[in-house]
Amino acid sequence: MLPLSGCGTTGDEGGGAAAPVAPPPSSPEMLASLPEANTFGQLDSAPADPSPTLPAGGEVLHPKADAMVYRAPGAQPLARLPETQIGSPTWVPVIARQGDWAQVLLPARPNGATGWLHATPETVESAHNDFRVNVDLAGFRLEILEMGKPTGSWTIGTGKPEHPTPTGRAFILASIKESVNTYSPIVLPLSSHSDSHETFGGGPGTVGLHTWPDDSFVGKATSDGCIRVTREALDRLVELPLGTVVNIT
Repeated sequence: MLPLSGCGTTGDEGGGAAAPVAPPPSSPEMLASLPEANTFGQLDSAPADPSPTLPAGGEVLHPKADAMVYRAPGAQPLARLPETQIGSPTWVPVIARQGDWAQVLLPARPNGATGWLHATPETVESAHNDFRVNVDLAGFRLEILEMGKPTGSWTIGTGKPEHPTPTGRAFILASIKESVNTYSPIVLPLSSHSDSHETFGGGPGTVGLHTWPDDSFVGKATSDGCIRVTREALDRLVELPLGTVVNIT
């Protein structure tokens, strides 16, 4: 478990119906009053991921400034997506599109929370991510794919039965150089959180990808929910862009 103090497919929807109009201008005060969609946040009213077992389409978005997140295109805002969080620029994967509106995965609780951004060139930077990570908990395997083709596969360690690694679509939220603990030189926090830990080491119970001092974890369910990987696997994972989708089944 990561103590952050240290340690669908994309496409137009609607069957040809007119895309929702742009949201009305918002004041800085209104934006600041919204809860922040970050790994410390709790957004109980956020829509759930409609297709948690499917890969995303590859589009990722970075807000050029803190951005409004809406429950649906043209609906009321529910949160504020920060431009940066936990030391990294915020990149979120797109799981659906309606014109200039994009439904994205969010890094807040509950796991699988989503929201809609009014994603225009003025408000967001868009990029295409060719990478995806598949995690098979039962088989203790992690696989990296590029353009749908496997480029590496490793045996991993997973959460113990009482603290299971959560399943569903998540994404790589940040890259943190470890300065407190010694078990992993770099930790990659994901957008998902432990279902059994409200907190861990002072952090919000964020699940992460990281190494371990020895290989005793390989092929075993012994962590508090994080995914433990070999050093070789971590060296590959840190090269992936932020926002890379991690499908955990």
